[in-house]
Amino acid sequence: MARRAIMLDRDGVINADSDAYIKSVDEWHPLPGSLEAMARLSRAGWVIAVCTNQSGVGRGLFTDATVNAIHAELQRQLAPLGGHVDGFFYCPHPPEADCSCRKPKPGLLIQAAAALSFPLQGVPFVGDSRRDMDAARAAGATPVLVRTGKGARTIADGAGLPDWIENDLMAVVTRLLNDD
Repeated sequence: MARRAIMLDRDGVINADSDAYIKSVDEWHPLPGSLEAMARLSRAGWVIAVCTNQSGVGRGLFTDATVNAIHAELQRQLAPLGGHVDGFFYCPHPPEADCSCRKPKPGLLIQAAAALSFPLQGVPFVGDSRRDMDAARAAGATPVLVRTGKGARTIADGAGLPDWIENDLMAVVTRLLNDD
């Protein structure tokens, strides 16, 4: 049987987003229900990959060590709920670098699938922005938009919306686990 996998954007899906960037562990705050949703997936045997643009590294606003510390805090808070992230993948480059790993390009999603040994076809990628939806499509994954973070703004813009839109990560997980 194929491994069930999901890919998640971080800021705006798992934690509160900020136009000023999440620059420290102290600024990282999980959205209501997001950690519980991820733990439900872990307990059900799903592979979880977090794929996130973190251009603040390339802009000199914070370091790779800061990103890793935030991811360690996410793991720390997931553990007592019975959850864990199988892999973190992030792009540290600013937009002008035109790298292959910055969403809307599919590089991060391709890296995650290769590193964690799951096929991209049909795997949900949950995000809150048009660039997340475009990256999912480019990788052959299934784009899922949540209304949290920048999701409401993305819906209001109207372009490139996926067929699958939910209120938040818990709603996505509930649907996935009910369809299993």
